[in-house]
Amino acid sequence: MKVAASILSADFSCLRKEIRSISKSDYIHIDVMDGHFVPNLTLGPVVYKSLKKYTSIPFDVHLMISHPLRFAKAFIDAGADILTFHYETKDDIPELIQTIKSRNVLVGVSIKPDTDVSVLNPYLKDLDLILVMSVEPGFGGQSFLLSALDKIRYLKKIREEQDLHYLIEVDGGINHETAKSVSLAGCDIIVAGTYIFSHCQRNKLIKELKQL
Repeated sequence: MKVAASILSADFSCLRKEIRSISKSDYIHIDVMDGHFVPNLTLGPVVYKSLKKYTSIPFDVHLMISHPLRFAKAFIDAGADILTFHYETKDDIPELIQTIKSRNVLVGVSIKPDTDVSVLNPYLKDLDLILVMSVEPGFGGQSFLLSALDKIRYLKKIREEQDLHYLIEVDGGINHETAKSVSLAGCDIIVAGTYIFSHCQRNKLIKELKQL
């Protein structure tokens, strides 16, 4: 299993140092919030672009914003290697997928906890990643919602039956125990923020999570 360390939980006063402390992470997960789609605000593409030159770890950018099509190019130009938007936005999903793919960036779609995972069926063949939210998006440090496990199992089953190739990622409430549960359900990538950044030996913890 791969690990994406979410810098939403990092110390923003020294992000360069924080990134060095998670050098064993497979991805750096970047949460982008606009205060409309979710009730919180985070930093935009200018800040993330400045970090790109200090790491070779791929940027896994999660857009929790109302109009991702309007801002996709800016985040791609800032260094996104994976760009994930939410199914629940009002933008045209096929157009978003095509726009992101045309820039040679991997495309992902995320769903909120209350969204039925089957709504993604028409798009699965065109996606590189599905991000299952196991908390309500907008804030870190929440408890894991068990409903995410059934969604992961469903996506794994469809992937095998239809010979598809998307990765299954889960974000929210990840710790050692929940990471074990999502791994058994079929998850490929776990996003962990609070759990990683609250530890002193972060790379050691990341290695342990990978071994699950």
